[in-house]
Amino acid sequence: MPRKKADPAPAAAAPAADPVAAAAVAQSTLNSLRGVADWKEAAAWLRVRGIEDIECITPDLAGVPRGKMMPSSKFTSNTSLALPSALYRHTISGDYPEETSTFRYEPRDSDLKLLPDLSTLSVVPWETDPTAQVICDIVNTDGKSVPYTPRNVLKNVVRLYSERGWKPVVAPEIEFYLVAKNDDPDYPLHPPKGRSGRSILGGQGYSIAGINEFDELIDDIYHFSEKQGLEIDTLIHEEGPAQLEINLRHGDPIELADQVFMFKRTIREAALKHGIYATFMAKPMQGQAGSAMHIHQSVVDIETGRNIFSNPDGSASKEFFQFIGGMQTYIPKALVMMAPYVNSYRRLTPDMSAPVNTAWGYDNRTTAFRVPVSDAAARRVENRLPSSDANPYLALAASLGCGLLGIMNGIDPTPPTEDTANEGDIELPRGLLEAVSLLESDPALADVLSSEFIGLYAGVKRGEFETFMQVISPWEREFLLLNV
Repeated sequence: MPRKKADPAPAAAAPAADPVAAAAVAQSTLNSLRGVADWKEAAAWLRVRGIEDIECITPDLAGVPRGKMMPSSKFTSNTSLALPSALYRHTISGDYPEETSTFRYEPRDSDLKLLPDLSTLSVVPWETDPTAQVICDIVNTDGKSVPYTPRNVLKNVVRLYSERGWKPVVAPEIEFYLVAKNDDPDYPLHPPKGRSGRSILGGQGYSIAGINEFDELIDDIYHFSEKQGLEIDTLIHEEGPAQLEINLRHGDPIELADQVFMFKRTIREAALKHGIYATFMAKPMQGQAGSAMHIHQSVVDIETGRNIFSNPDGSASKEFFQFIGGMQTYIPKALVMMAPYVNSYRRLTPDMSAPVNTAWGYDNRTTAFRVPVSDAAARRVENRLPSSDANPYLALAASLGCGLLGIMNGIDPTPPTEDTANEGDIELPRGLLEAVSLLESDPALADVLSSEFIGLYAGVKRGEFETFMQVISPWEREFLLLNV
């Protein structure tokens, strides 16, 4: 169900001129699975469902839900919600990196305010007590948007399109693995047992039997999603053992990023209910395919609704080719926003069903940028580089931002690739530190993403790399212990 657009702050609803129409609107609000228009509707929505607690959540740089929980009565009484600014300066392991010239801590660690987006209000279906959740934007105490927070980074990119009279449209595809519970990180992960009592093997791409192994879990994913007003387009079994993929319907980038944010949480909770883990690591199992978050992208004219990637006669437009040219030029420099961890670069290797360069082609899954077969109205470009461990807000912001830079700067792409493209030389950063340096290297990316965001993000990623370097791997013990 399409979500309603919400007022940013509590406001009294204007009296309706038509009582019958007002009653119909009120009933529609109460029946809405996701989103209300204002605080008055929010109070009614919570009351009719007997909601006791509200989770006010927002994604940190890693895409991890952070926030506060409160009684519903407090939520609707204009309570001020705040988080410390340091929340956006710690690593995935909870460490705080050293300051640099571009990575700085706020001297007072002062508050950032949570501003609920009521269009995201929904129930939390896995909780035993009646609980609701709402995604929040982050603003300063003066009410101004904080530019380096993930949702605001994406909003800024969408705004740049809007200034040109355009609206980007996206459709993410999210791959993930189901794995047996593992409480010791020294031991490798392995697939869980399905309903047959046996662990599923690889080579199950598009297998219905592979999906049926986890029927009850998948039923819960659908049930939880429906209760939250989240729409799944299709679900398939991928190549890896117990590797699944969920495809979402195309739509507004912010709404779709919100959905990916919520889907990750939903899938993890459904898996835990069945005694297994769901992981969005890019490469959780050695020798198996990695998990991607492919992003289908197009751009429409706001006034006419026309896909600007197609000319009136149905042929591909110059904006279509320049969008591809922009991705080819800038995405290697922004790759760390789509491949954010050391583990992410283990996925981007030859002969493992992942792109290793910036080639593009028509219906060519070995390229980084694939143009699916479609009619002119649905012409789009699929970015196959992002991994499923990426923060969806940042991956979308980077992908759309790079395409926009191509249009703004009139960048033509290379010729389309007709042959296999993922078996040759790797044309992308080979590791986290190289990718971080590339992000900082181009002023054009700072213009689109904000220099403040890039400085903070780069500092956090360098901190995560230093933490990783403190860990001695099994490979080192295997080959160095007695040989060097």
